[in-house]
Amino acid sequence: MNKSIIGNWQVGSQTKVVGLFGYPVKHSASPAMHNAAFRACGLDYVYAAFEVNPERLGDALSGLAPLGIRGVNLTIPHKESALRFMNQLSEEAAGIGAVNTVVVDSDGLKGYNTDMRGFLKSLSEEAGFTPRGRKVLMIGAGGAARAVSFGLAMSGISELIVVNKPFEMAEGLVSVLGEKFPELKTKALAFDAGSVTEEISSSSLLINATPLGMNGEIPISDSGCLHSELTVYDLVYIPFCTPLLTEAEKRGAKAIGGLSMLVYQGAASFELWTGIKPPVSVMKRAAEESVRKRCT
Repeated sequence: MNKSIIGNWQVGSQTKVVGLFGYPVKHSASPAMHNAAFRACGLDYVYAAFEVNPERLGDALSGLAPLGIRGVNLTIPHKESALRFMNQLSEEAAGIGAVNTVVVDSDGLKGYNTDMRGFLKSLSEEAGFTPRGRKVLMIGAGGAARAVSFGLAMSGISELIVVNKPFEMAEGLVSVLGEKFPELKTKALAFDAGSVTEEISSSSLLINATPLGMNGEIPISDSGCLHSELTVYDLVYIPFCTPLLTEAEKRGAKAIGGLSMLVYQGAASFELWTGIKPPVSVMKRAAEESVRKRCT
Protein backbone atom coordinates (compact mmCIF):
# COMPACT_ATOMS: atom_id res chain seq x y z
CA MET A 1 0.00 0.00 0.00
CA ASN A 2 1.20 3.50 -0.87
CA LYS A 3 1.88 5.51 2.27
CA SER A 4 3.23 8.96 3.07
CA ILE A 5 5.55 9.47 6.00
CA ILE A 6 4.59 12.20 8.49
CA GLY A 7 7.36 12.24 11.06
CA ASN A 8 7.65 8.55 11.91
CA TRP A 9 3.96 7.93 11.21
CA GLN A 10 2.71 6.40 7.97
CA VAL A 11 -0.51 7.72 6.45
CA GLY A 12 -2.01 5.77 3.57
CA SER A 13 -5.15 5.27 1.54
CA GLN A 14 -6.74 3.17 4.30
CA THR A 15 -5.93 5.61 7.10
CA LYS A 16 -9.06 6.79 8.91
CA VAL A 17 -9.32 10.56 9.31
CA VAL A 18 -10.76 12.51 12.24
CA GLY A 19 -10.13 16.09 13.15
CA LEU A 20 -11.07 19.45 14.57
CA PHE A 21 -13.26 22.24 13.18
CA GLY A 22 -12.69 25.67 14.71
CA TYR A 23 -11.96 29.28 13.90
CA PRO A 24 -9.10 29.70 14.64
CA VAL A 25 -7.41 26.33 15.30
CA LYS A 26 -3.69 27.05 15.02
CA HIS A 27 -3.29 27.07 18.81
CA SER A 28 -4.88 23.66 19.36
CA ALA A 29 -3.06 20.84 21.13
CA SER A 30 -5.68 18.30 19.99
CA PRO A 31 -3.80 17.02 16.90
CA ALA A 32 -0.67 16.24 18.91
CA MET A 33 -2.71 14.66 21.70
CA HIS A 34 -4.86 12.40 19.52
CA ASN A 35 -2.12 11.38 17.09
CA ALA A 36 0.09 10.33 20.01
CA ALA A 37 -2.75 8.16 21.30
CA PHE A 38 -3.36 6.61 17.87
CA ARG A 39 0.32 5.70 17.58
CA ALA A 40 0.38 4.26 21.11
CA CYS A 41 -2.63 2.07 20.28
CA GLY A 42 -1.32 1.06 16.85
CA LEU A 43 -4.42 2.47 15.14
CA ASP A 44 -4.31 3.56 11.51
CA TYR A 45 -5.94 6.92 12.24
CA VAL A 46 -4.80 10.50 11.78
CA TYR A 47 -6.18 13.67 13.39
CA ALA A 48 -6.01 17.00 11.55
CA ALA A 49 -7.12 20.55 12.36
CA PHE A 50 -9.34 22.41 9.89
CA GLU A 51 -9.92 26.14 10.14
CA VAL A 52 -13.60 26.49 9.23
CA ASN A 53 -15.17 29.91 8.81
CA PRO A 54 -18.47 30.03 10.74
CA GLU A 55 -20.32 30.85 7.50
CA ARG A 56 -19.08 27.59 5.96
CA LEU A 57 -19.71 25.25 8.90
CA GLY A 58 -22.71 23.59 7.23
CA ASP A 59 -20.70 22.97 4.06
CA ALA A 60 -17.81 21.52 6.04
CA LEU A 61 -20.03 19.19 8.07
CA SER A 62 -21.93 18.02 4.99
CA GLY A 63 -18.61 17.02 3.42
CA LEU A 64 -17.58 14.65 6.22
CA ALA A 65 -19.48 11.58 5.03
CA PRO A 66 -18.61 11.93 1.29
CA LEU A 67 -14.93 12.30 2.20
CA GLY A 68 -14.99 9.27 4.50
CA ILE A 69 -14.00 11.30 7.57
CA ARG A 70 -15.00 9.36 10.71
CA GLY A 71 -15.69 12.33 12.95
CA VAL A 72 -14.59 15.70 14.24
CA ASN A 73 -14.32 17.75 17.38
CA LEU A 74 -15.87 21.21 17.36
CA THR A 75 -14.42 24.19 19.17
CA ILE A 76 -15.04 27.95 19.25
CA PRO A 77 -17.27 29.22 17.66
CA HIS A 78 -19.07 26.13 16.31
CA LYS A 79 -20.42 24.19 19.30
CA GLU A 80 -23.90 25.70 19.38
CA SER A 81 -24.40 26.45 15.70
CA ALA A 82 -23.58 22.81 14.77
CA LEU A 83 -26.76 21.56 16.44
CA ARG A 84 -28.97 22.21 13.42
CA PHE A 85 -26.73 20.17 11.12
CA MET A 86 -26.88 16.95 13.17
CA ASN A 87 -29.05 13.99 12.16
CA GLN A 88 -29.06 12.75 15.76
CA LEU A 89 -28.08 14.19 19.13
CA SER A 90 -26.97 12.39 22.26
CA GLU A 91 -29.00 13.10 25.38
CA GLU A 92 -26.17 15.22 26.78
CA ALA A 93 -25.73 17.29 23.62
CA ALA A 94 -29.47 17.89 23.28
CA GLY A 95 -29.82 18.91 26.91
CA ILE A 96 -26.78 21.16 26.95
CA GLY A 97 -27.54 22.69 23.56
CA ALA A 98 -23.99 22.33 22.27
CA VAL A 99 -21.98 19.73 20.33
CA ASN A 100 -18.23 19.23 20.66
CA THR A 101 -17.90 15.77 19.08
CA VAL A 102 -19.39 14.48 15.83
CA VAL A 103 -19.46 10.81 14.83
CA VAL A 104 -20.16 9.93 11.20
CA ASP A 105 -21.94 6.63 10.54
CA SER A 106 -24.47 5.14 8.15
CA ASP A 107 -27.26 7.19 9.74
CA GLY A 108 -25.47 10.49 9.17
CA LEU A 109 -23.99 12.85 11.75
CA LYS A 110 -24.49 12.21 15.45
CA GLY A 111 -23.59 15.01 17.85
CA TYR A 112 -22.21 14.39 21.33
CA ASN A 113 -20.95 16.58 24.13
CA THR A 114 -17.91 15.25 25.99
CA ASP A 115 -17.03 18.63 27.53
CA MET A 116 -19.25 18.04 30.54
CA ARG A 117 -17.62 14.72 31.39
CA GLY A 118 -14.17 16.14 30.74
CA PHE A 119 -14.75 19.11 33.00
CA LEU A 120 -16.20 17.12 35.91
CA LYS A 121 -13.43 14.54 35.80
CA SER A 122 -10.82 17.29 35.69
CA LEU A 123 -12.48 19.14 38.58
CA SER A 124 -12.37 15.99 40.67
CA GLU A 125 -8.99 14.59 39.64
CA GLU A 126 -6.96 17.81 39.33
CA ALA A 127 -8.66 20.15 41.79
CA GLY A 128 -10.07 17.66 44.30
CA PHE A 129 -13.24 19.77 44.27
CA THR A 130 -16.63 18.36 45.29
CA PRO A 131 -19.42 20.46 43.73
CA ARG A 132 -22.37 19.38 45.89
CA GLY A 133 -23.76 22.21 47.99
CA ARG A 134 -21.29 24.80 46.67
CA LYS A 135 -21.81 28.28 45.24
CA VAL A 136 -20.21 28.83 41.82
CA LEU A 137 -19.63 31.94 39.73
CA MET A 138 -18.98 31.38 36.02
CA ILE A 139 -17.83 33.99 33.53
CA GLY A 140 -19.02 33.18 30.01
CA ALA A 141 -22.18 31.69 28.52
CA GLY A 142 -21.06 30.00 25.28
CA GLY A 143 -20.89 26.34 24.31
CA ALA A 144 -18.24 25.30 26.85
CA ALA A 145 -19.99 27.28 29.58
CA ARG A 146 -23.26 25.48 28.87
CA ALA A 147 -21.59 22.08 29.26
CA VAL A 148 -19.85 23.13 32.47
CA SER A 149 -23.02 24.59 33.99
CA PHE A 150 -25.08 21.47 33.21
CA GLY A 151 -22.41 19.26 34.74
CA LEU A 152 -22.29 21.36 37.90
CA ALA A 153 -26.09 21.45 38.17
CA MET A 154 -26.26 17.68 37.84
CA SER A 155 -23.55 17.39 40.50
CA GLY A 156 -25.68 19.22 43.05
CA ILE A 157 -24.25 22.72 43.39
CA SER A 158 -26.49 25.02 45.45
CA GLU A 159 -26.11 28.23 43.45
CA LEU A 160 -24.76 29.38 40.08
CA ILE A 161 -24.06 32.97 39.06
CA VAL A 162 -23.53 33.47 35.31
CA VAL A 163 -21.68 36.59 34.17
CA ASN A 164 -21.52 37.49 30.51
CA LYS A 165 -21.24 40.27 27.99
CA PRO A 166 -23.66 40.47 26.23
CA PHE A 167 -25.90 40.09 29.26
CA GLU A 168 -28.67 38.49 27.18
CA MET A 169 -26.58 35.32 26.78
CA ALA A 170 -26.25 35.01 30.55
CA GLU A 171 -30.00 35.49 30.91
CA GLY A 172 -30.65 32.84 28.27
CA LEU A 173 -28.43 30.25 29.94
CA VAL A 174 -29.90 30.95 33.38
CA SER A 175 -33.41 30.58 31.93
CA VAL A 176 -32.58 27.16 30.45
CA LEU A 177 -30.97 26.00 33.69
CA GLY A 178 -33.99 27.17 35.67
CA GLU A 179 -36.30 25.05 33.53
CA LYS A 180 -34.17 21.91 33.73
CA PHE A 181 -32.94 22.29 37.32
CA PRO A 182 -35.69 24.14 39.24
CA GLU A 183 -34.06 23.38 42.58
CA LEU A 184 -30.88 25.23 41.58
CA LYS A 185 -30.58 28.88 42.63
CA THR A 186 -29.37 30.89 39.61
CA LYS A 187 -28.67 34.50 38.71
CA ALA A 188 -27.48 36.31 35.58
CA LEU A 189 -25.12 39.25 36.01
CA ALA A 190 -23.69 41.82 33.63
CA PHE A 191 -20.02 42.78 33.84
CA ASP A 192 -20.53 45.15 36.77
CA ALA A 193 -17.40 45.30 38.91
CA GLY A 194 -19.14 45.75 42.27
CA SER A 195 -21.72 42.98 42.05
CA VAL A 196 -19.31 40.46 40.48
CA THR A 197 -16.69 41.13 43.16
CA GLU A 198 -19.26 40.63 45.91
CA GLU A 199 -20.47 37.33 44.47
CA ILE A 200 -16.93 35.97 44.01
CA SER A 201 -16.11 36.80 47.64
CA SER A 202 -18.82 34.36 48.78
CA SER A 203 -18.22 31.67 46.14
CA SER A 204 -16.35 28.38 46.41
CA LEU A 205 -15.57 28.03 42.70
CA LEU A 206 -14.80 30.66 40.04
CA ILE A 207 -14.79 29.50 36.42
CA ASN A 208 -13.59 31.50 33.45
CA ALA A 209 -15.29 30.01 30.37
CA THR A 210 -14.17 32.80 28.02
CA PRO A 211 -11.04 32.83 25.82
CA LEU A 212 -9.74 36.08 27.37
CA GLY A 213 -6.77 34.39 29.03
CA MET A 214 -5.34 33.40 25.64
CA ASN A 215 -4.87 37.11 24.93
CA GLY A 216 -3.29 37.85 28.29
CA GLU A 217 -6.49 39.43 29.64
CA ILE A 218 -8.09 38.90 33.03
CA PRO A 219 -11.91 38.59 33.14
CA ILE A 220 -12.42 40.37 36.47
CA SER A 221 -11.69 44.00 37.29
CA ASP A 222 -10.72 43.52 40.94
CA SER A 223 -8.59 40.50 41.76
CA GLY A 224 -8.73 41.41 45.44
CA CYS A 225 -11.95 39.38 45.70
CA LEU A 226 -9.99 36.15 45.11
CA HIS A 227 -9.55 34.37 48.44
CA SER A 228 -7.80 31.34 49.89
CA GLU A 229 -10.99 29.26 50.17
CA LEU A 230 -11.66 29.68 46.44
CA THR A 231 -10.89 27.27 43.59
CA VAL A 232 -10.26 29.14 40.33
CA TYR A 233 -10.64 27.20 37.08
CA ASP A 234 -9.72 28.79 33.75
CA LEU A 235 -10.86 26.66 30.80
CA VAL A 236 -8.07 28.16 28.67
CA TYR A 237 -5.01 25.91 28.39
CA ILE A 238 -2.68 28.21 26.44
CA PRO A 239 -0.83 29.57 28.32
CA PHE A 240 -0.56 27.06 31.15
CA CYS A 241 -0.97 29.84 33.71
CA THR A 242 -3.28 32.63 32.57
CA PRO A 243 -3.32 36.06 34.27
CA LEU A 244 -6.39 34.99 36.25
CA LEU A 245 -4.64 31.89 37.56
CA THR A 246 -1.52 33.91 38.41
CA GLU A 247 -3.63 36.31 40.48
CA ALA A 248 -5.42 33.40 42.14
CA GLU A 249 -2.14 31.79 43.21
CA LYS A 250 -0.91 35.09 44.67
CA ARG A 251 -3.93 35.14 46.96
CA GLY A 252 -3.67 31.54 48.07
CA ALA A 253 -6.52 30.20 45.94
CA LYS A 254 -6.30 26.84 44.19
CA ALA A 255 -5.62 27.54 40.49
CA ILE A 256 -6.49 25.02 37.76
CA GLY A 257 -5.92 25.42 34.00
CA GLY A 258 -7.93 23.84 31.21
CA LEU A 259 -5.43 21.28 29.90
CA SER A 260 -6.82 18.38 31.92
CA MET A 261 -10.35 19.13 30.67
CA LEU A 262 -9.00 19.07 27.11
CA VAL A 263 -7.43 15.67 27.76
CA TYR A 264 -10.44 14.07 29.43
CA GLN A 265 -12.98 15.34 26.90
CA GLY A 266 -10.59 14.25 24.13
CA ALA A 267 -10.31 10.78 25.63
CA ALA A 268 -14.10 10.46 25.53
CA SER A 269 -14.16 11.59 21.87
CA PHE A 270 -11.40 9.10 21.03
CA GLU A 271 -13.49 6.26 22.45
CA LEU A 272 -16.59 7.36 20.51
CA TRP A 273 -14.65 7.25 17.22
CA THR A 274 -12.65 4.07 17.79
CA GLY A 275 -14.49 2.01 20.40
CA ILE A 276 -11.20 1.79 22.30
CA LYS A 277 -10.27 3.38 25.63
CA PRO A 278 -7.24 5.60 24.94
CA PRO A 279 -4.02 5.88 26.96
CA VAL A 280 -4.87 9.07 28.87
CA SER A 281 -1.34 9.49 30.21
CA VAL A 282 0.02 9.48 26.64
CA MET A 283 -2.55 12.09 25.61
CA LYS A 284 -1.69 14.30 28.56
CA ARG A 285 2.05 14.19 27.91
CA ALA A 286 1.57 15.00 24.23
CA ALA A 287 -0.81 17.88 25.02
CA GLU A 288 1.59 19.32 27.58
CA GLU A 289 4.49 19.12 25.14
CA SER A 290 2.44 20.79 22.41
CA VAL A 291 1.44 23.66 24.70
CA ARG A 292 4.99 24.03 26.02
CA LYS A 293 6.31 24.48 22.47
CA ARG A 294 3.73 27.19 21.75
CA CYS A 295 4.51 29.04 24.96
CA THR A 296 8.30 29.24 24.43
